[in-house]
Amino acid sequence: MLTRRTRNIVILALLGAALLVPAPALADEGVGGAVCTKPSDPVCDVYAGRPGQPGNSNGGQNAGRGSSSQGGESDLHCTYDPVSPSADTVAALGGQPAGEGGWYIKTCYRDDGTGWCFPAPVWIPGAQPAVSPEALARQARSRLRLPAVAIRLNPAGDQLVNLPTWLALDTASWQAQSATASVPGVSVTATARPVKAVWALGEGGSVTCTGPGTAWTAGTDPMAASPDCGYTYRRSSAGVAGAAFNVTVTITWEVTWAGAGQSGTVAGLTTTGTVSVRVAESQAVLTS
Repeated sequence: MLTRRTRNIVILALLGAALLVPAPALADEGVGGAVCTKPSDPVCDVYAGRPGQPGNSNGGQNAGRGSSSQGGESDLHCTYDPVSPSADTVAALGGQPAGEGGWYIKTCYRDDGTGWCFPAPVWIPGAQPAVSPEALARQARSRLRLPAVAIRLNPAGDQLVNLPTWLALDTASWQAQSATASVPGVSVTATARPVKAVWALGEGGSVTCTGPGTAWTAGTDPMAASPDCGYTYRRSSAGVAGAAFNVTVTITWEVTWAGAGQSGTVAGLTTTGTVSVRVAESQAVLTS
């Protein structure tokens, strides 16, 4: 019989192989686990032993359900990925339970895409749990990798007071992205599409655009306004810290999903980029 201390050491050694589910997480039943804090790019802290966190599950009592409510979290839904643990892993987890059932990696997601996972195998008695497409959609959403926001102000270089500035994003910043989550028999793909960009221009003004904007090209009338996303500064940045305005762009992404003959939406995402912009007073030139 393994002592609790020895058992925890074994679990820590096994978790390196078990952490294959890239999901925000909280451990189950005090065996071990991981806490992940950023759904869009999970970073996990692994631990063994019972975590000092709420929300331990009911050890498989929800088997056969597509979603479940745990620890008072009514919007928490779980998926189960079949796994075949080694004999040593099964022994470290307390031995092989009696009766019909199977070992699974259990991942639970809230409606906003965040969630908990159980990176060591969990035994669920009975038949394989049914997994709802909506739960898989939340898992797919957490796997989306959105592009960095690259800002292009035009014309390039310093901007001038009372002269139109064309606001644009690099085309790579405005591309739809997809990710898929699957369990045997069910596959769901989540797709994020950019729907708007909110520009905070630094001097107090803001502009909302529904596309990436149009890049200014040489030969265009410098007094012409952008056809779809532009702004005109009314004061110089000379009096602010660093003699430049901080321009921030926040892109809102709509996330839809499709799979298993169904479709829908889940909570959206945002990405943000910032750049410093110098705005100068235009100087008139007098000739005699």
